[in-house]
Amino acid sequence: MGSYNYYKMFGCFNRKFKISESEPPPDVKEAFWRYSAGAQQMTAEQLLKFMVQHQEEYNCTAVDVGDIMQHVFHRRHHQLEMKSLSFTLEDFFYFLFQDDLNGPINPQVHHDMTAPLHHYFIYTGHNSYLTGNQLSSDCSETPIVRALENGVRGIELDLWPNSTKDNVHVLHGRTLTTPVPLFKCFKSIKDHAFVKSPYPVIITLEDHLTPDLQARVAEMAMRIFGDSLYCPESGYVEDFPAVESLKYKIILSTKPPKEYLGSNHSKEGETSSPKYKDFSDDETETESEADDKLESDSDYEDYDNCGRKSGNMAAPEYKRLIAIHAGNAKKKCLRQVLRVRIDRARRLSLSEQELERAASLYASDVVRFTQKHLLRVFPKGTRVTSSNFSPIIAWMHGAQMVAFNMQGYGKALWMMHGFFRANGGCGYFKKPHLLMSKNSNGDVFEPKLPWPVRVTLKVIVYMGDGWRLDFSHTHFDTYSPPDFYTKIYIIGVPLDAAKSKTRIIEDDWAPYWDQEFTFPLRIPELALLRIEVREHDRSDKDDFGGQTCLPVSELRPGIRAVPLYDRKGRKFKSVRLLMRFRFE
Repeated sequence: MGSYNYYKMFGCFNRKFKISESEPPPDVKEAFWRYSAGAQQMTAEQLLKFMVQHQEEYNCTAVDVGDIMQHVFHRRHHQLEMKSLSFTLEDFFYFLFQDDLNGPINPQVHHDMTAPLHHYFIYTGHNSYLTGNQLSSDCSETPIVRALENGVRGIELDLWPNSTKDNVHVLHGRTLTTPVPLFKCFKSIKDHAFVKSPYPVIITLEDHLTPDLQARVAEMAMRIFGDSLYCPESGYVEDFPAVESLKYKIILSTKPPKEYLGSNHSKEGETSSPKYKDFSDDETETESEADDKLESDSDYEDYDNCGRKSGNMAAPEYKRLIAIHAGNAKKKCLRQVLRVRIDRARRLSLSEQELERAASLYASDVVRFTQKHLLRVFPKGTRVTSSNFSPIIAWMHGAQMVAFNMQGYGKALWMMHGFFRANGGCGYFKKPHLLMSKNSNGDVFEPKLPWPVRVTLKVIVYMGDGWRLDFSHTHFDTYSPPDFYTKIYIIGVPLDAAKSKTRIIEDDWAPYWDQEFTFPLRIPELALLRIEVREHDRSDKDDFGGQTCLPVSELRPGIRAVPLYDRKGRKFKSVRLLMRFRFE
């Protein structure tokens, strides 16, 4: 007897829909018969051959195959011990549809982690302490903990004096956000920094403090972080160390402190209050600059007169803890700052608009800068709802720290989540060689050049399942089972961008499409495959059925189970697609 879903029509009579069991697609059956040599059972040896030849998992061993079979028998047949070391077609299909056993990307850290820090894209948060919008939400240590537990490695804290000027609060300045004590934030970072990943956490500080409070921050950091605080002997990083050598380290990055000298020349031993000024082209603040107050990430050295730094140092104990010195540039000086030759490694911060402008006017200067230094890009100040921008332009130009509102939402954040699920979710993704190299003429990568097609990605969307387990039977449609279809996007350099979709399968909780899509790619190293399932609605907007984003360079060839995630990036328990990836 099959099982049925009943849907009430017009409040009086029921419609009955049979729930069909998922059948293996023809490609799965064909692979089974081919590798089992036409037999009813596939041996461990034959499964190993399938994994190496068909799935291209060249490091797969007999031990791995034994583990796979053990898992499948335990889950499918609830057997702790296998009677025979072989798969039926149903076992084989079951295995292929398990994303933890046969996922689309390698679940382990597998990139070379011995390169210097600036050779990696780094999973980075913006205003990491905010629970909601940028203007009036609470500041808390909770979103910091959540970010660290999700693998984020770059945490941003804005430091301000408390109301009595004797302690340090974290809040978004010049807004109605409620503060959280810095001590709580530091303690949460200490306790959760390495829960998800052993690789270094970089704390970028936006510092609005007097020297005595900077000294207090230094004392607090040393007391809480202890030996895990990375303090180079020279006082700052001259060349970025290898990421592997920074395991379990916490790194502070901000502008080095200055003496704040008022125009009335304070007496020796006194300092006037610091004057905080956003970067602008002249001394008078225009109305639009006043509006930009939210946007200023003022945690960096000011490059006055296009490159020459000003100010004397203060708070020596604080300065000693700043491993990565940071700076920003006035708009009219940006190109010169990108080009200026500085021996030591540093970090530069740009807003998303500044990055877009620089990328359109002098892209090669941006790429060349990121071959030696860190570039951080943060959301524009008008994103008061904590929305985000597409990270792809920043990644294409080598920006390592694309700072996102992790408490936000939307497709840009899905891209960020998906990108950093790669490399074992450790928060570091090695930049492709083309972004770190020069050609024989000394030229660097230029994203806008008409590159030739270098590889073609072929994607088959076979089927989907799991919605009936994760959703109520009337979630998508009150009167009938859902009508699912899948949308597929390539996001990357402009010439690689593409989108396509499957046909709509009506009234089926386990839709079967078996459709192939072809994507010619020029720069596959910087391409993302974005997948979204929708439920077709004739009378209203189509419903959301799940999404994921996968770096093309990380895709494992062969037939794969692709898990889907909800709008907030949380993995569904059961919802997944069966797909095939092939590179030609």
